[in-house]
Amino acid sequence: MEDKYIAEQKYTQAKKRVKKIKGFYTHLAIYCIIIPVIIFVNLKFEPHFHWFWFSALGWGTGLFCHWLNVFVFNKTGLTKNWEERKIKELMNEDKNYK
Repeated sequence: MEDKYIAEQKYTQAKKRVKKIKGFYTHLAIYCIIIPVIIFVNLKFEPHFHWFWFSALGWGTGLFCHWLNVFVFNKTGLTKNWEERKIKELMNEDKNYK
C-alpha cells in the first residue's frame, strides 16, 4: 500500500516538474518571437532611439529568474528538501497530538 502511495507521489512530483519545464520553454519561445518584433517596430518607426532594450532586458530578467526557478533551485532540491522536511515535521506533530 505504501509503495503505491510513494509511486503516486513520485509521479505527481515528476508531472509538476514537467509542467514547470514546459512553462519555461513556452516563456522562452514567446520571448524569442516577440522581442524581434519589438526590435523591428522600434527600428522601423523610431530608429533614432533604441527603446527595445528596455523590453528585452526587463523581460530577459524575468526569463532568467524563471530559468533559475525551474533548473537551478529545483535541480539542487532547495525547494523540494524544504517541502519534504516540512511535511515530515507536520506529520510528526500530528502523531504527537493523537
